[in-house]
Amino acid sequence: MPADDPDLRINPSILAADFVNMQAELARIASADFVHVDVMDNHFVPNLTFGPQMVERIQATSPVPLDVHLMITDPDRWAPAYAELGAASVTFHLEAATEPVALARRLRAVGSRAGVAVKPATPVDGLFDLLDDFDQILVMTVEPGFGGQSFMPETMPKLRRLADEARRRGSAVWLQVDGGIAPGTIEQAAEAGADTFVAGSAVFGAGDPDAAIAALRHAAAAHRH
Repeated sequence: MPADDPDLRINPSILAADFVNMQAELARIASADFVHVDVMDNHFVPNLTFGPQMVERIQATSPVPLDVHLMITDPDRWAPAYAELGAASVTFHLEAATEPVALARRLRAVGSRAGVAVKPATPVDGLFDLLDDFDQILVMTVEPGFGGQSFMPETMPKLRRLADEARRRGSAVWLQVDGGIAPGTIEQAAEAGADTFVAGSAVFGAGDPDAAIAALRHAAAAHRH
């Protein structure tokens, strides 16, 4: 597949960006498909990042659409507000939601893509019958809560089962991975069926983020089936 495969997305995570110079950092990733925004509440995960006000400012200044990842308790209550801010995609955790399908429908009704995320230890089999209810499924390849962790290859069989099932059912759901994604590990994830890749330090830690995005895109495209 060509490196500009429209079915492949690179979403840099601003968790690895310089928060003090956020507007300049966002300008550095104009060639990305989305900017990945990690919202943490210091409850569902042991870290605290952004809230709605910061996300609204990022939305106003970002050259690319927002891919918001909510690592928060009670997303049934809070997630729709992020869609209302204009985020192109809002992903909540299956482990935290009370009524995930109903929540996905609410997000879609506002105009956002609806995503659901699963931690490394959470099985995906229960999502097989719900593929049409979500636009994106995020398979965490690290434990959520902190950036800079090492990729967990043991999550790949789960991703592969999900990709095989989506293919079998003719689903258009996007399969995203987040955690430790770099030129070497993106190849494993692409081979296992991922098409949407969150990368933090591999992009923002590079001297030339555009070149880093292009390299990741090329590596993923070369290993997709």
